[in-house]
Amino acid sequence: MKYQTKPEAILLLEDGTVFKGKAIGKIGTTGGEICFNTGMTGYQEVYTDPSYYSQIVVTTTSHIGNYGTHPQESESARPAIFGLVVNKFSDTYSRHDAKEGLQEYLTSNSLVGIEGVDTRALVRHIRSKGAMNCVISSEELDMEKLKKELEKVPSMKNLELSSKVCVKEPVFRGNPGAKYRVAVLDFGIKENILKQLLERDVYCKVFPAQTSFEEIDEWNADGYFLSNGPGDPAAMSYASEAVSKLLETKKPLFGICLGHQLLARAMGIETYKMHHGHRGLNHPVKNLLTGKSEITSQNHGFAVSAESVKKVESVEITHINLNDNTVEGLRVVEKNAFSVQHHPEASPGPHDSRYLFDEFIDLINQYKKQNK
Repeated sequence: MKYQTKPEAILLLEDGTVFKGKAIGKIGTTGGEICFNTGMTGYQEVYTDPSYYSQIVVTTTSHIGNYGTHPQESESARPAIFGLVVNKFSDTYSRHDAKEGLQEYLTSNSLVGIEGVDTRALVRHIRSKGAMNCVISSEELDMEKLKKELEKVPSMKNLELSSKVCVKEPVFRGNPGAKYRVAVLDFGIKENILKQLLERDVYCKVFPAQTSFEEIDEWNADGYFLSNGPGDPAAMSYASEAVSKLLETKKPLFGICLGHQLLARAMGIETYKMHHGHRGLNHPVKNLLTGKSEITSQNHGFAVSAESVKKVESVEITHINLNDNTVEGLRVVEKNAFSVQHHPEASPGPHDSRYLFDEFIDLINQYKKQNK
């Protein structure tokens, strides 16, 4: 759907700040926690990443929609974001193999958005004031009514969301005759994480977020994978309890993003809500084990407490963020378990960290050799 004259739209932040623009996507009202992604490409992968569930995303690149959308660039079956904020929105696209324009894509998925916003000013505001809730509306412009809508939006702190985006029943991915079997705990997994495992001759059984240890263990996997996902890890005691039991098996375990935070909590390490999070494609991370730096793709609003890690002798920090020294990687000594906060599968983003999937396979090979 293309508008001859686009309707007015309003973005109202929790602190009362207002941005005005024009409607994109579905005409309606939506709310969530506002965040920004600094990547210059890959908007479809961003919008379909389940870790963005319940969030309003500000895409800082000036032009959005100019290359359309394609089914192969989705990280899940449908968009996960609750709303979209952009500067300049393109109703037309130039890529010859795109299936539809972004406007049609947003409309068909009932996504509400706003264009014409000074996204540089908005991002500076979020960086200063911190993450907060907001509403976007292209159907209701009365501020008092929008404030009442804003009051209905729940705080991301202590919010459990993984059960809303994970598979509802266990599903299998890959070749049953593959060399390796990995039990995947789905907290909101991205499609390209599974693809990285399948490319390494792994047969995956993907379990819902709230699956018990006993059910996971019954499949007798060679290793365990803890996925990314949305929400506050502190609200997921069911997951940290299951991970604690998985660790006792001493089978190789690899966690990414939320999986990294849940591994930490299973070891008695605290997590916390960040001021405004890390979301983009060019975050520098240092591998403390090799001394090498990597440019990484990131998407998280919670982090592992470095001070809390220091109190647990059996856990060591393996990676740090070079922008703010936050914890980017952990290793559990004598447990064959490790994790990273960033996204080694990228999609979108650089491939610097994909070696971590190979290290996971190496751990599985070592474990199988030692336990013949």
